Amino acid sequence: MEWYLPVIWAAVLGTAVALYVVLDGFDLGTGVLFPFAKSERERDQMMGSIAPFWDGNETWLVLGGGGLWIAFPHAYAVIMPALYLPVIVMLLGLIFRGVAFEFRAVAVTSKKYWNFAFAAGSTVAGFCQGLILAGLLQGIKVENGAFAGGPFDWATPFAVLCGLGVVTGYALLGATWLTMKTDGAVAERARTQAKVLLVGVLAFMAVVSLWTPLAFERIAARWFSTPNIFFLWPVPLITAFVALMIWRWLEQGREIRPFLGSIALFLLGYLGLAISTFPYLVPPTLTVWQTAAAPASQIFMLLGTVALLPIIFGYIVFVYWLFRGKVREGEGYHH
Repeated sequence: MEWYLPVIWAAVLGTAVALYVVLDGFDLGTGVLFPFAKSERERDQMMGSIAPFWDGNETWLVLGGGGLWIAFPHAYAVIMPALYLPVIVMLLGLIFRGVAFEFRAVAVTSKKYWNFAFAAGSTVAGFCQGLILAGLLQGIKVENGAFAGGPFDWATPFAVLCGLGVVTGYALLGATWLTMKTDGAVAERARTQAKVLLVGVLAFMAVVSLWTPLAFERIAARWFSTPNIFFLWPVPLITAFVALMIWRWLEQGREIRPFLGSIALFLLGYLGLAISTFPYLVPPTLTVWQTAAAPASQIFMLLGTVALLPIIFGYIVFVYWLFRGKVREGEGYHH
């Protein structure tokens, strides 16, 4: 058995999910903040700031889900039935949001409904991603290699906490994105919102960081046993330092740094979760090796992925470079 193949695939999937969370995070977050805009002009400006990017940002979700299905079919077969409901509701939220995006641009009398669909779709999608995350962290009941729990096993107070945490985090990404990409009233409000949201995100991170080792012995063992604790203690310290810097940058009126800092905050949280669960793909029972596809199919798919990834990255860099700069007041997105 080529032991390294599942590890490579786990890295590819982990990267895809991280990119999805960061890139789709800021445009979902912009949707979460949508109801706080004061006028349609402000909403047009908010929409305009994410219009060129949001389609491409969701590519990574496809790679994450498709990659899981191809490289770890056994994990896919266990995770999907365990988390069907939040996954389906998340996809419906994303569909609603996508439709609202296109229709709002041409709507005249029904704009308020599309505004609602866009904000609700974004919020619901973010919340469901938190539920999915919690479902995995809590562990999935497996017997004889198959899912053995009920359809609502994921529904716990911890899951609700994670859902709210993810929505808050996305809103922070959205607020710092708007600070960077817009001007005028929208940017000013976003800067104020970012401070409140930063405090919220830290609170959620703190509660989850305390809750997980207390509730799940395997996570406590991972973080607090020796020698691990010597390697891992910098993670929460660096997180606190990054949060402090974001606050200072917001105070100083910086534009790009708070957004980059928020991304770093997300990646640190993500690293913490990876440390808590790896190598289990279906905590607490199935590892990446137990759920991996045949080596031949992994290699075959890896060749395709390695060829395509530079193209996708190139496209993303090009688009972000092409649409650099701010979306000014009164500027929108026109077909």
